[in-house]
Parts: sequence; C-alpha cells; structure tokens
Amino acid sequence: MPYLATAAVPADLPMPAADEPVIDRAHLAQMTFGDRSLERELLELFDRQAAMLIARMRQSDAGVVATLAHTLNGSARGIGAGEVARAAEAAELAACEPAGACAAAVERLAAAIEDARALIGHMLRAA
Repeated sequence: MPYLATAAVPADLPMPAADEPVIDRAHLAQMTFGDRSLERELLELFDRQAAMLIARMRQSDAGVVATLAHTLNGSARGIGAGEVARAAEAAELAACEPAGACAAAVERLAAAIEDARALIGHMLRAA
C-alpha cells in the first residue's frame, strides 16, 4: 500500500539543539580532506539523492521507506547533516510502527531534508 502524507508531525519527536548546524561544515571538510571540489560534488550528490529518495518514500510502503531511509541516513552522516540523519533513522524505525507513525516520521524527514537542501543551495551558489 503506498504511503500518503496525511499525518501531522508529532510534537514529541526529538528536535535538534538550537545551536546545531544543518550541515556540520567542519565534519564535511574532514571527510573530504579539505578538497573544496570534492565537497561540492558530495553536496550536489546528496541534494539530488535526498530529493529523489524522499519523493519515493512518500509513494512507498513501509518496507521501502525503511530501506530508503537507511540509505539516506548514511549519506547524511557522511556530509555532516545530523538532523537529516536522525530523522532518517527515526523514519527507518517508524516503518515498523503503525502507518501514522511512519507517515509522521517521513514528514519530519522531509522537513529536515528541505532545510539541508536550502543550505546546500546557498553553499553551492557561494562557492
């Protein structure tokens, strides 16, 4: 059964600390050994992948959501997108819960992705 985004995001889902960056630039620089062209390439790849995966999650059943969320979690951790990684992990775990929990987790993940993609767009334009 396809996933339909109808549930609101519950208020009890953990949110990032107010001072946590959307993308940890120091982590990204460490992962790319300070190579700015590699940073740019990774950010572009993540931007495209995140958009594609969240679109697929919104149209997929829980099993597919879990698999795609797992993939996104690893990619997000690689570039230092901590909130996206945590939201992806929550979506992966929520796929085992009732449909409403999965839908809410996917919407929280979508919001985190939106924030990350906005920052990535800014970073790519500034580079």
